[in-house]
Amino acid sequence: MDLTESPEGQAYRAKVAAWLRENAPPFLITGRMPLGDEVALGRKWQARKAQAGYGALLWPKRYGGEAGAPNQMRIFRGEEARYPLPVQPYTGVGLGMALPTLFAHAPEELIERFAGPTLRGELTWCQLFSEPSAGSDLAGLRTRATRTEGGWIINGQKVWNSFADYADWAILIARSDPSRPKHQGLTYFVVDMHSPGIEARPIRQMTGGADFCEVFLTDVFIPDAQQIGAEGEGWKVALTTLAHERARFGGSRYQISASTLVRIARETCLNGRPAIEDSAVRERIAVIYARERGLTFFGARLATRTSRGEPIGPEVSVSKLVSPRLTQDTGAFAMELMGYEGLIEDESSDLRVIHDNFCLATSHRIAGGADEIMRNQIAEKVLKLPQDARLDKGVPFDQLSQLLTSTREIARR
Repeated sequence: MDLTESPEGQAYRAKVAAWLRENAPPFLITGRMPLGDEVALGRKWQARKAQAGYGALLWPKRYGGEAGAPNQMRIFRGEEARYPLPVQPYTGVGLGMALPTLFAHAPEELIERFAGPTLRGELTWCQLFSEPSAGSDLAGLRTRATRTEGGWIINGQKVWNSFADYADWAILIARSDPSRPKHQGLTYFVVDMHSPGIEARPIRQMTGGADFCEVFLTDVFIPDAQQIGAEGEGWKVALTTLAHERARFGGSRYQISASTLVRIARETCLNGRPAIEDSAVRERIAVIYARERGLTFFGARLATRTSRGEPIGPEVSVSKLVSPRLTQDTGAFAMELMGYEGLIEDESSDLRVIHDNFCLATSHRIAGGADEIMRNQIAEKVLKLPQDARLDKGVPFDQLSQLLTSTREIARR
């Protein structure tokens, strides 16, 4: 039985729906608004949720959460998604990635410093992981962390950083020891995005928005107190962040569902009849619905583990692999049902949401780990299949370029 449909679940759903009807209207996004205005609205919406006890349902109570209520979280997110509300990564990275990582690896004083302000929307976060030469192969990153008195000096470049130009703080991973193999010489930090030496440049996307940035770090000082985990063990800490990141995919205001397809199929015609009467259309909607439900129940399993204080393992890659593809397929089928009308972006209709749903899902199949990486994770870490041959395994990072040159010479022969 789906516990969200139990009497207790239905009662909670009614409570949430009533609260949203009363509180959501002042925070609705109508059309496209300037990104800065949307981020400011998102901060205020997060504060309103926190005040009512909905700000971080899976957080421990001592930090302002609800001590783990996975079914309540599913219900709240489902009801919240009915409204065009500002719930993008400008609040999600802090709530769903940065702070859960701190809960697992940071000292109590650092958690207390950030938990309350993040919960109330006073602090927003971004993620400084990917680089121009280290995307899916994140452990190949080149941003350097050099020891100095009282902390570290950071130099390098990051890219595809959501809302970095509006973030107050960031989670950062950098290479602290290039003489060790690439997964072993990394250290994890939190960094104040207002620090001298940080420049965030927005990147224009195919949707017309500029949610992503490239970030340049030049002699940025990070005090020792902002190091998370032991020196050289940043990969271990980063895996916690990546697991929570991959569990988050699929939950934004850009998401449309099988129920949206049913409505569109009833309103559009195919061969002179409502499209919903066509058996092939109904079959495709049914398949999408089945994939939705499977993803929902899988997400509930992950949320239950989180609520019990158990770490999320590599099986989260299943969610990351399935969710963006499902979103993309749903958006594409919606546009197909609408015919030529589906090619026209109209700010006054669902078409903007459908277009963004389709276009953003394309990037989400890369962000947080490309499909191919997720398949490898599932094969090697979940199904325990033999690993691919990796020439760089165990090789010090500062010797990798020499290894690559030798490999190319051998290949030419």
